[in-house]
Amino acid sequence: MNNNVKSNFKSNLFKLFAALVLAFTAIVAVQTFTTNTSTNQTVQAATLSRRERAAKKWIAMHESGGSYTARNGVCYGKYQLNIAYLHGNLSARNQERVADQYVYRRYGSWVNAKRFWLAHHWY
Repeated sequence: MNNNVKSNFKSNLFKLFAALVLAFTAIVAVQTFTTNTSTNQTVQAATLSRRERAAKKWIAMHESGGSYTARNGVCYGKYQLNIAYLHGNLSARNQERVADQYVYRRYGSWVNAKRFWLAHHWY
């Protein structure tokens, strides 16, 4: 190999390595953000205020009478979630977790979800 070919090879090898490092860094950053967001939503749901707990209970009572086994078409459980959202895990714990995720993503709070329910008779 002459010096020009060696130089091009080294340059291309360096560019490939730099691109791989950049891609790996981006993947780690996205995974960290996703994990932190999920953790924050779980923590947020675990520390509900009195108003949030009351709104959550109100919705459960109006949706299912508070029953984890209530069924209405494709909706299931205490919060009448689409059964597909539960991914085959119908446990009370999973219903609570999924309901909190759904409400915080869609409405930002249980109080907002209740407000929507009052206006539309569903949430």
